[in-house]
Amino acid sequence: MKKPLVGALLGLVLAGAGVAPAVAAPATAPAAAPDRATAQAVTVDFAGTVALSNCSGSVVKMPGSQPNDPALVLSNGHCLETGFPAAGQVIVDQPSSRSFTLLNSTGGRAGTVRASKISYATMTDTDISLYQLTSTYAQIESKYGIKALEISADHPVQGTAIKVVSGYWKRIYSCNIDGFVYRMKEGGWTWKDSVRYTSSCNTIGGTSGSPVIDTATGKVVAVNNTGNESGQSCTVNNPCEVDEAGNVTVRQGINYAQQTYWLVGCMGTGNKVDLSRPGCVLPKP
Repeated sequence: MKKPLVGALLGLVLAGAGVAPAVAAPATAPAAAPDRATAQAVTVDFAGTVALSNCSGSVVKMPGSQPNDPALVLSNGHCLETGFPAAGQVIVDQPSSRSFTLLNSTGGRAGTVRASKISYATMTDTDISLYQLTSTYAQIESKYGIKALEISADHPVQGTAIKVVSGYWKRIYSCNIDGFVYRMKEGGWTWKDSVRYTSSCNTIGGTSGSPVIDTATGKVVAVNNTGNESGQSCTVNNPCEVDEAGNVTVRQGINYAQQTYWLVGCMGTGNKVDLSRPGCVLPKP
């Protein structure tokens, strides 16, 4: 997991991988997706991103969010102030007073926003945390001049040009979506349909939770969460890829994200997470 080196992580080893890994060189960038090959890129900067005490994040809205809805902050499940959720654990509507440093377009400090609760968080199937704030989108825009980033309702596309925007480090990484991973395993956790970057997104500790932005639309398509640091297989900080046949591949130096369109199908009126909605595929408690 791409957290700052503020403490030792548990060296958990995946149980039951059952297949000897094939060590692969970092993949090269594929051709751009046909429908985006001539798309004009939008400006991507730090506006709307946040710095957590241990990670990065962003103020986000759903396609159906309204100005007077309580705003949301997106980050990783492993960035929670309470520590890593266990495999199989899902957190819903847990009180939180966590504060976030809101950044402007240049990466300067615009102000501070505060959570009222953790709306949703898990490290099962995905690695996501979603905080509800005490402020509405309209209040944040009026006070700070900052608009929320919109989460795309669509599955991202291979070859898409993206930027990974870290509020913690105030750094932007540029690369493409190299492909998607059927299952990715790291320690005791398993994630589905993960996004794999091309090699130029060489994200580091502290970039966890950064929004992954499609440069053609300006929308968030994923949340940055991990990378294989030392070439080990399926251990903490060394995720492995598992295909549908159970074959394991290790790509040292390659980094990954978790898709965010899942959130859109699970969001009800007033930015309320509703896991009972038809089509919602997020894990349930």
